[in-house]
Amino acid sequence: MVSLPDIKRHHTSPVKVRNVTVGGNAPIVVQSMTNTDTADIRGTYEQVKELFLAGSEIVRLTVNNEAAAAAVPEIRALLDKDGLDVPLVGCFHYNGHTLLSNYPGLCQSLDKYRINPGNVGFGQKRDRQFEIMIEKAIEYKKAVRIGVNWGSLDSDLSTRLMDENAKLPESRSAGDIMREALVQSALLSAKRAEDIGLGADQIILSAKVSRVQDLIAVYRELAKRSTYALHLGLTEAGMGSRGIVATAIAEGVLLQEGIGDTIRASLTPRPGESRVTEVTVCQEILQVMGLRSFTPQVSACPGCGRTTSTVFQELAEKIQSFLSAQMPVWAKTYPGVESMNVAVMGCIVNGPGESKHANIGISLPGTGESPVAPVFIDGAKAHTLRGERIAEEFQGIVETYVKRRYG
Repeated sequence: MVSLPDIKRHHTSPVKVRNVTVGGNAPIVVQSMTNTDTADIRGTYEQVKELFLAGSEIVRLTVNNEAAAAAVPEIRALLDKDGLDVPLVGCFHYNGHTLLSNYPGLCQSLDKYRINPGNVGFGQKRDRQFEIMIEKAIEYKKAVRIGVNWGSLDSDLSTRLMDENAKLPESRSAGDIMREALVQSALLSAKRAEDIGLGADQIILSAKVSRVQDLIAVYRELAKRSTYALHLGLTEAGMGSRGIVATAIAEGVLLQEGIGDTIRASLTPRPGESRVTEVTVCQEILQVMGLRSFTPQVSACPGCGRTTSTVFQELAEKIQSFLSAQMPVWAKTYPGVESMNVAVMGCIVNGPGESKHANIGISLPGTGESPVAPVFIDGAKAHTLRGERIAEEFQGIVETYVKRRYG
């Protein structure tokens, strides 16, 4: 008998971010980021709300100037007023030490500070400015994500590693040095934060790159050398299918190896496209891997010459939309419904078999087949549908099944 591999999570220290636990044995957390001007209080609030209601369990905001710093407490107040208990992360570069020092309301309203060691400051000021940010996290009991990025690596560290490499009998490639610099920058910064007084249970690490193989290699090393909670994500995944595929492969490989405690899909949205896409992609990665369940899934065949009718495609779309629309209600009333699988198949070849494997499935008639559609519930044939209202009748059967099975 063929058995599935057991995914054993890499042991990490759990980190509390408001009401969410990242790491340890906690479920892998879905994260997203706004692209509004944070100083636009209402616009940012609306986007945070949209992301949170779509399933983002942590939302990151850019805090790049005084207007943004002053806006964060007001955004937090609006969220609290509406009962939206979403953790907020402040993303700081260059002037984070100043903003956190001058805006105590900002320090309190954020649940995590994101610090990039390569963009904390320059020269002699860098260490002190990093220290100030860590001291604020300690004072306000906040988590910190130390997020290194290959686009802004610590230049002193990179130069030292390159000089050391040049003296070796067999030097390593520039790519090897870049990856090692990312790993060392993250780990050295985390150690320094602990030396200042920040607990390991307040630290999350990330090391962002754009190439899939680089990301996999870097995170394997981080997992090997530390027990800090890890945030996964390509720094610029890209647009459309390219970004989705790159994210799914890079994060999927690492998650399969038990590496990663929180994930993000850093997709480039098309003009006017909702930011929610990056949340959906993360949820679907975790769900198809069997790591978490968020919403009932519809399995549907791709179609071929046996299914020249679009009936099964239209039904699959209707059922998926129906399930998504019902989930906010069902989630409160029918625990476990998020793991339900529904099959909508297009012909007799695999239709009955696939339908039997699902919790509930329908096998529609393909081209030239008898105009009947058997419905299977928990592996057994339960109904046969005919006529022009197959979609509506099947939808009703699904709703009845949910109430009976999960009620």
